Amino acid sequence: MLDVFSITLPIFILIALGFLATRLDAMSPSDCRAIGGFVLRFALPALIFKSLSQTPFATILNVPYLTVYTVSSLVVFSAAFVLASWARPDDVSAQAIAALGASSSNSGFVGYPIALLAVGSSASVALALSMATENVVIIPLALTFAELGRHQGESAWTILARLLGRLVRTPLIIAIFLGLVASLLGLKLPGPIVKSVDMLAAASGAAALFAVGGGLVGLRVSGVGGDVARIVPFKLFAHPIVVLFALRWTPHLDPMLAKAMLVFASAPMLGVYPLLARQYGQERVGSAALLVATAGAFVTMSLLLAAL
Repeated sequence: MLDVFSITLPIFILIALGFLATRLDAMSPSDCRAIGGFVLRFALPALIFKSLSQTPFATILNVPYLTVYTVSSLVVFSAAFVLASWARPDDVSAQAIAALGASSSNSGFVGYPIALLAVGSSASVALALSMATENVVIIPLALTFAELGRHQGESAWTILARLLGRLVRTPLIIAIFLGLVASLLGLKLPGPIVKSVDMLAAASGAAALFAVGGGLVGLRVSGVGGDVARIVPFKLFAHPIVVLFALRWTPHLDPMLAKAMLVFASAPMLGVYPLLARQYGQERVGSAALLVATAGAFVTMSLLLAAL
């Protein structure tokens, strides 16, 4: 178990450091948001591009990984959506936000640093594959349902087209696309550019964890305990369990990628979850769920690594 804590404890120490720095006013919430923005727009895209561009295309085009992770995430999404529909039958937006929290992981900020320590270089490829599922399938699906709940007159296709139009302009998706092209064509970038990308990629881990901790300051659980109880267990328990079950039926997947996939599935929901939830009147639920899931993930992810 000490070996497991040697992997998970440093990650959550950095999260705690970000929390304490913000709580004690050594950093402001806006400082942490700026750090998070730097990671999302520059450091993490650089990491994904570096990983994909330096990996053979045949390794990246891992259909078994994408199939297992996508189908498993959709199963959890559907189950959480149905459960939320019983509790909030007249609020489709709330149902969609609950399903998003249950099935989308904080792959870049929490999952990747732990996966990197657990499986090494395989974590970078798994990160790109997992984020492809999250950014191309799960998030657009959830936001389409959420928009349907808010704009009853618009068709699902119109809303989905608008969301996909925004999505293809995000740095993460652009980095995935450019990395795939570089890998497919076997492009070799000039040394100074490679070094710059490497420096940005190296900055992603610690900065991301610090920003997660700072973002937890001020979040409250009171008054939304029922909603949180319908989201967090799905994220911390159901998501990795469904992935584990699916992996039993996929024996030919690389063991290191399979282990990384389980780590990503067990991570708490994405750090911008409260911001997405805010657009649909669910900010308190999103904030509380993120707080509980991030705190609980220290225990659940440690237990998962001990069992692997």
